[in-house]
Amino acid sequence: MAYLPPHKRHPSSSDSAPTPNPRSLSLSSPRGRERGAGGRHPRPSNKIIHAAGCISRWSPLPPFSPGPEDGYGDGEEPTLRLEPFPCDHIERKTGAKPLALVASSPGEGSSGSTAAAVTAIAERFLPDLLAAAERAKAGYVSKEEEFVKLSLVAKVGKVLFESQPGGSPVSLETLRQAAKAGENGSRSQLRKSFYTNVPNECLEDMEQSVMKRMGLEFDSSKEHYHVKVFDMHQSDSTMSCKCTVEEDGSLAIHKVEWNQVRHLVEDISCLFKDLDLRLMLFTKRILKTLDSEVENALKSFVSSAVIDPDVKGGLRWPLGKESIGERFSIVGVWHSNYKSFRNESLRLKLRHADRFDHRSSTGEVSNEVTFKLVSMSRRLEDADPVETSLKEMLESAVQMVWDNALNYKILP
Repeated sequence: MAYLPPHKRHPSSSDSAPTPNPRSLSLSSPRGRERGAGGRHPRPSNKIIHAAGCISRWSPLPPFSPGPEDGYGDGEEPTLRLEPFPCDHIERKTGAKPLALVASSPGEGSSGSTAAAVTAIAERFLPDLLAAAERAKAGYVSKEEEFVKLSLVAKVGKVLFESQPGGSPVSLETLRQAAKAGENGSRSQLRKSFYTNVPNECLEDMEQSVMKRMGLEFDSSKEHYHVKVFDMHQSDSTMSCKCTVEEDGSLAIHKVEWNQVRHLVEDISCLFKDLDLRLMLFTKRILKTLDSEVENALKSFVSSAVIDPDVKGGLRWPLGKESIGERFSIVGVWHSNYKSFRNESLRLKLRHADRFDHRSSTGEVSNEVTFKLVSMSRRLEDADPVETSLKEMLESAVQMVWDNALNYKILP
């Protein structure tokens, strides 16, 4: 029988995809090699890296009212509920739907103005943004082979909650405590994620009408393949080769990056909007030069990749070509198509991404809306950014997103 890579063995419908079994991974996968070698080799790191001192927190808007323990009655619980949210990617991993916090009936403050919401978000986020930017710049290590820059983005999606393994079920009270805990909320028994997939109709509406209301102009349309490579000599990071398709159908490396490093993540459940908001500051680490062994390995992976629209991630490799010796191995692949629109202060990116993780043999297809706050990112790089100017820029950006990008219902 001809060899089929693990990601081509899955049914085409994600609804009927079985829960992946880590023990059935191909021997060419990093985890498989680790098991076969008696655990001598490090496991590839998670693709999300948080810097030391990173703040990651969640809050609802409008905020919870004081609860009974504060002597103010029953709070807002009668107007809020936790609702199962359809998310195949999480359901395949956990066997259960995650939960979203929604308003079951209009409550006090539900008709609050955009100005009030924007002010509340900016006042909470800006002080930590300035502090996080300073920590990030202080932590820069000057290396000739790397180019590092700060990036501030706003994403739209849905904040989802799950219980930690062995923890108590998610309830309104656990959410109240998580909101109180702020940046210490990660120590609770609550697992939070931000689901960025939106319906095709949402992307189409953003492209056809919303971007015009926001005063944005078309910038570019691009297709990329991202080949994720694990280097055992750099076990705390993963390299991502961003590749373009040449006229002859082959792939060419356009850029090589390390994992992004997050410095500040603010997730906001916008209770009287259809979608929620994430504000995030991170550093991008672009490799300018590579040593010969790394460069040859990346070129080998890219040149041996086969473009195949029938497999998850869009790329497959011939048998034996997913790893090079004991040092390098493919751990994931993305195929992305995006259109970008911009004005002088921000860039809107509408992306369709097909991702496959070779470590877990799971894939995900998503439509994503991201606002890159380019003017603020540049200003944060300054030695002494002016707080007043940044506050005005932040309020302007949040107001634009609040008014134009959060009113679209995600349906099952």
